[in-house]
Amino acid sequence: MSRVVILMGSKSDEEKVRPCADVLKELGISFTITVSSAHRTPERTREIVREQEEAGAQVFVCAAGMAAHLAGAVAAITVKPVIGIPLSADGLAGMDALFSTVQMPPGYPVAAVALNKAGACNAAWLAAQILALSEPALREKIEAARAAMREEVKKAGEDIQKKYAAGQ
Repeated sequence: MSRVVILMGSKSDEEKVRPCADVLKELGISFTITVSSAHRTPERTREIVREQEEAGAQVFVCAAGMAAHLAGAVAAITVKPVIGIPLSADGLAGMDALFSTVQMPPGYPVAAVALNKAGACNAAWLAAQILALSEPALREKIEAARAAMREEVKKAGEDIQKKYAAGQ
């Protein structure tokens, strides 16, 4: 059973979406990742969502560029949490995808994260936080990961201070 389902609008989105899969792996969260388009394959999108819900999926992550309707299309099918990753494409530098992802009608929310790889990373963290609401062990993993991030920043600050203190 996959707890998180990642849908990409196109195979070309894989590089930008990979950080989502990487974080989920790091946290030990099962996931499925595939390609489905809100416009080119709406029936496939609907079928994937229904099948994955029946199999126990708890969160859907949708990545798309340009019109970026994939997250909204999935939100129209399920009441499970949907996280949208807007992806930049030619022309509008991702602003079109960002606006499409955040501008949902009342009752069909999509949680929108940042563009591209940073958004993919945060989509996984948000999915993990949603799952952690009912899983103390996962919450502890998230807290430990954040503690490690804080230590990395602290060490980087100390290293920079030493580097420039030595040059004075």
